[in-house]
Amino acid sequence: FVSMEDGSGIVHNAPGHGQEDYVVGLKYNLPILSPVDDRGMFTNEVPEFAGQRVFAANPLITKKLQELGTLLNETEISHSYPHCWRCKHPVIFRATYQWFMNVEHNDLRKNLLNSVKDVRWIPAYGIKRMTAMLENRPDWCLSRQRCWGLPIPAIKCEKCEDVSLNSTVIDKFEEYTKTESSDCWFSRPVEDFLPAGHKCKCGHDKFKKEFDIFDVWFESGGSHEVVLNQISNFKSEIPNWPADMYLEGSDQHRGWFQLSLIPSVALHGRAPFKEVLTHGFVVDAEGKKMSKSQGNVVAPQEIMKSFGAEILRLWVSSSDYSEDIRISKEIIERLVETYRKIRNTIRFIIGNLCDYDAKVNSIKYQDLLELDKYMLLRIQQLNRDVIKAYDAYEFHSVVSLINNFCVLDLSGFYLDILKDRLYTYPADSKERRSAQTVLQEILTTLLKLISPILTFTAEEAWQTLRQESKNISETSTSIYVETIPELNTEFLNESIADNWKKIMEVRDKTNMELESARKSTVIGGSLDAKLVLEADKELLELLKKYQKDLPAILIVSQLELKPGGEGLKVTVAHADGKKCPRCWNWSTETDTEDLCPRCKDTIAKLI
Repeated sequence: FVSMEDGSGIVHNAPGHGQEDYVVGLKYNLPILSPVDDRGMFTNEVPEFAGQRVFAANPLITKKLQELGTLLNETEISHSYPHCWRCKHPVIFRATYQWFMNVEHNDLRKNLLNSVKDVRWIPAYGIKRMTAMLENRPDWCLSRQRCWGLPIPAIKCEKCEDVSLNSTVIDKFEEYTKTESSDCWFSRPVEDFLPAGHKCKCGHDKFKKEFDIFDVWFESGGSHEVVLNQISNFKSEIPNWPADMYLEGSDQHRGWFQLSLIPSVALHGRAPFKEVLTHGFVVDAEGKKMSKSQGNVVAPQEIMKSFGAEILRLWVSSSDYSEDIRISKEIIERLVETYRKIRNTIRFIIGNLCDYDAKVNSIKYQDLLELDKYMLLRIQQLNRDVIKAYDAYEFHSVVSLINNFCVLDLSGFYLDILKDRLYTYPADSKERRSAQTVLQEILTTLLKLISPILTFTAEEAWQTLRQESKNISETSTSIYVETIPELNTEFLNESIADNWKKIMEVRDKTNMELESARKSTVIGGSLDAKLVLEADKELLELLKKYQKDLPAILIVSQLELKPGGEGLKVTVAHADGKKCPRCWNWSTETDTEDLCPRCKDTIAKLI
């Protein structure tokens, strides 16, 4: 009772009315006196005050001390004292008889610590929290003294008051519970549960029921025996046991997770779960706990009413649940833009597949343009990374990967380049069909990957694709009869990745120079430009390899390559010739209607 903060002093000691007092009482063999009953009233152990409430008896005790001449002084002081959080009344501490599970029995603590090593904890730090709690865990107090709950089927001898558990009593309690619920313990006489001729070890044959109930955590901690088992007797091998995953908030390391683990290891020698995933709690934009009294509650119904269920799912999925999750109108509005980019990307692809029949128009992989092969590589890399994130339950990574792919790889790169091919080339040309073949593969893969998160959007797009094109067989009536796509090793052509990584770096640099030229009014759009690229020997050789395709890749009308010094130098000038009114490319070989040679040939084939 002495500390550096509180100092020392003279204290009273009541081993029956305080945890520290109780420990001291055990150490010095003091009597554990607790003359207070379940109602908070003095028992007959204090005959002068029996039946009086503890706090109400205080003035009577003071009066008695005065009568005995033992009261030296009486004064009132204010000090901190524990109160019930619910009813706000002072708490009375009592030493009472309870039922415990001994966590040291049969090496249970050791086995518990070993069992957590076989569990996958998500996030990984969960194993440290659980281990620390198990190492310092006291015995588990299983009993509670309340007027309701699941009773502990124990009996007490009326003569010697010995309390015992009896297998026959337990079996009969189970039998009656099946038809009458656990209330049978309270409604039936004790004789209905006793074995024939049962006697106490003292020889007495009259008993009464114990009315302690189980800690509710013992009930929930044993739920796996019923949920996964559906049988009444314990077995070491259960077909559906253990559970694949237990999922709850981070506070349940001390609660459900730990208190499911203890009886399971005691009974079966292992944890009742293969994986445990814990998450934070939803808080407001400032990280404060939501409370009706503070008026900072954001209801899911409000989000769905204003933004739709898709946005709510996207918010949940994009949040890192390993920490508390913040929500506000501003946060949701930012996600609306993310959703819009993903949806618009899907719409663009569907619109450009309206005349594509995979059975008739698809191009074999070896005949695809190299840019299209590169995008098949990228969608397979996305597929691999997203599946890995799903397997790790990192849903925020899934959202980030898919969003970045739609914004950077598709909208900002591939789809931007494809517009010329899709809109100006002959409908059945190899170049256009090559693009459509890859777009169909990208779209179907993308929809399957987003379907667990953007459920309505994925299904809506899938049905639209089925109705407006012949991409999907008639048996695929819903995206939810499909599976997450497996990796296509043919498309994982890593040999072209390095080249296209360098080309994209060139594209980034040319885009910066084109933007500067736009601001200085040298050009209007990028197709008004002629680029001169001066590159070192190694880069120049690479650019020459793709020289025919570079204007389309860089979205300019003309391009010239020159040897240069180290790195890359980009010069932007206005394109030569005239602007084709059909494809908007500039050409020095236009006809009388200013059509470029490519557009002239395309139109001639249509006539």
